[in-house]
Amino acid sequence: MKPYKPREIEPKWQQIWAETGLYRTDDSAPGEKKYFLDMFPYPSGDGLHVGHVRNFTITDIVARFSRMQGNNILHPIGWDAFGLPTENYAIKTGVSPQVATKANTDNFRTQMKKVGLAYDWDREINSSSPEYYKWTQLLFTILFERGLAYQKESEQWWCDADKTVLANEQVESGKCWRCGNPVSKKSLKQWFFGITNYADRLLADIDGLDWPEGIKAMQRNWIGKSVGAEITFKLTDMNDKSVTVYTTRPDTLFGATFLVIAPETAKSWMEAGWDYSSEVSDYVTASMRRSEIERQEVGKTKTGVNSGIRAIHPISGDEVPVWVADYVLGGYGTGAIMAVPAHDERDFAFAKAFCLPIVEVVEKPADFDGEVFTGKNTLINSGEFDGQMGSDAMQSIIERLYVEKKGHSSTKYKLRDWLISRQRYWGTPIPIIHCPKDGAVAVPNDQLPVILPELEDYLPTGDGKSPLAKINEWVKVDCPRCGGPAKRETDTMDTFACSSWYFLRFADPHNTKAAFDLDKVMQWLPVDTYVGGAEHAVLHLLYARFWTKVLYDAKFIDFEEPFISLRNQGMVNAVDGRKMSKSYGNVINPNTIIESHGADSLRLYEMFMAPYNEQTSWSDERLGGVSRFLYRTWTLAQNLIENDKQLGEPDGILGTEIERLTHQTIKKVTDDLGEMRFNTMVSTLMQFMNALTTPATLEKITKPENSDLAQRTIRELIILLAPSAPHMTEELWQQLGETESVHIQPWPKYDPEKVKEHLVTIVVQVNGKLRDEFVADVATSNDDLEAEAKVREKVAVFLEGKQIVKVVVVPRKLVNFVVK
Repeated sequence: MKPYKPREIEPKWQQIWAETGLYRTDDSAPGEKKYFLDMFPYPSGDGLHVGHVRNFTITDIVARFSRMQGNNILHPIGWDAFGLPTENYAIKTGVSPQVATKANTDNFRTQMKKVGLAYDWDREINSSSPEYYKWTQLLFTILFERGLAYQKESEQWWCDADKTVLANEQVESGKCWRCGNPVSKKSLKQWFFGITNYADRLLADIDGLDWPEGIKAMQRNWIGKSVGAEITFKLTDMNDKSVTVYTTRPDTLFGATFLVIAPETAKSWMEAGWDYSSEVSDYVTASMRRSEIERQEVGKTKTGVNSGIRAIHPISGDEVPVWVADYVLGGYGTGAIMAVPAHDERDFAFAKAFCLPIVEVVEKPADFDGEVFTGKNTLINSGEFDGQMGSDAMQSIIERLYVEKKGHSSTKYKLRDWLISRQRYWGTPIPIIHCPKDGAVAVPNDQLPVILPELEDYLPTGDGKSPLAKINEWVKVDCPRCGGPAKRETDTMDTFACSSWYFLRFADPHNTKAAFDLDKVMQWLPVDTYVGGAEHAVLHLLYARFWTKVLYDAKFIDFEEPFISLRNQGMVNAVDGRKMSKSYGNVINPNTIIESHGADSLRLYEMFMAPYNEQTSWSDERLGGVSRFLYRTWTLAQNLIENDKQLGEPDGILGTEIERLTHQTIKKVTDDLGEMRFNTMVSTLMQFMNALTTPATLEKITKPENSDLAQRTIRELIILLAPSAPHMTEELWQQLGETESVHIQPWPKYDPEKVKEHLVTIVVQVNGKLRDEFVADVATSNDDLEAEAKVREKVAVFLEGKQIVKVVVVPRKLVNFVVK
């Protein structure tokens, strides 16, 4: 019997697949198009760990499965290669970003091929190559020409360690998401993308996406559309100044017992001459070190400080205190709110923390037993508006405010325009030239790409300028519009710009005349199945949707959403249950697993360990169990292949029973793969293997007269296992005498009639001890089961000369003779 040697089999087939171009996509091939894509991987110097492998294997299996179903598959890969980690590594080691990126991508590519991932490597792209970022720059100019890329002075998060600005989404616990160092606010002239222009469309189109509900909710919350009113409160002791609040519940106006302004609003008042206290100053400084995401965390302990200012209620005329608190955001609404603690959870928590008044103005339903009623009902304690409710009450109050010029209806969004510029070297140069006469001018298309020059000194300066600003010969250019002296923009683009359109380039990666050909994009896009981590819910996915809609409006593409179906894989933790980290020393390298168990065992275990979208921890013991299953499959296949030398008529009952099991397995595996239930798919194949290798079945199926049945069965098993264990199944398929790859074989179909349970195995016992078993029709009567059991040769010897005192028949399961 030929032994199973993954270390020999796997490199052999990887080389054959590469030489024959088995997984190369043919645009003109028959079959329905299916585009499977992993989220653009960043090739770090640490290489892949087994958590990454889980992500890539998910996509690989469903792509292989779909190909065998007759579809034409696009399954490409590339590298999101610009960004801070590579530049910081270059600064630390002296290895240039260009050299480090090549080493990292070479390592990732080698590892991916070792795993047996069926990518079309001919379509590989790299965002840091001029052949790619030329088109990133062109797409930037499209946004610029449409008024969606603009520059303005504003306060932004600044990381002193990385010496660059950060988007609000890139600040976590007051620290830089990349390096973990504290951040602060700095006023700089920055480039933005006008994503807020698309807020309504981005929000409305979420409903039609086949995405996890949690991700859709995060996008909705980040866009944060709300309809309400702006209401003006005059301030006392502020020289007749006023503050305008935004509220979605103007009907609760009479329950406003205090106002809250954002730290950003307080800071602007301070700069305008407000005589503030040191307590206010210290609080504002501390609050503005935290990101908006942190300040909005549910369950966060409420903090704040009394400003000492009082406001006048616009209708009742009562005075209410004005507080400063970080749960109010300067960039949302007006940077100020009216607090109605009786009918808002956050306001209630704040009022409780600081002993502020709570006045109910919306009547609680009789069956409501909570503290804070946030719904709509009849107004109470609201003067002339008592008895009104819901939209009528809101409209009446807004009309009163509007007549008295104290308020009006308004719609607001939490979404802010996307900060795109970075004061770093390793990124796509922004294709803008600044002219004293013509202002910001886009670099003409025929002058793209603006090549990122190679530098020996790429240390960021910390003065708000990119290292590129030091290269006078690169910076100084002629204005493309007037011909006068001008200067290049020296900021580079946030790396998320590169990943906002890469899925389009894969449809036409070698095009030198355009970013992509419309016909090819129309053939392949949008992406059918997109797989990656949930950590990109707000950043990458929102930005990619925005760019897609802009390109649709510019008539570059004919669809508005880039990803039809999105699936998020769960994190794979280390054996100790912690996140894999170099600092913990618990990272599991796939190369080590491949060396000890083989790539097919690694792939299959990654799918078996838990539902693909759940977090789980690595287990060497369970990996060993999956590996043993593959070895058992190999051994069974060798036994059945050897018996192919003699042909005969199969046992009728055995053939019917195995055929039923086979069709049941085909159905279950097909359904599981279609629904991405990989763990139960593996379990089903294991159960099928167990059924085929019971002593009784194995004895019969390996007999020469059952060779036809054995061959049919092993072929079905190999095909069903092929997407998950591509190397072993390819080797076995060849041993069966096949010349075409198993991975282009048609996926087996099941017969609904043969899936039904027509036959069952009946166990025969004598005094509770197993003596034999036989197969019977499910409709067989108890009397007939007893009669058949009694004459079985292995049973009769234990009944001879004995008195049968009782017969227990369990339909479809067993017959037990009690004798004495």
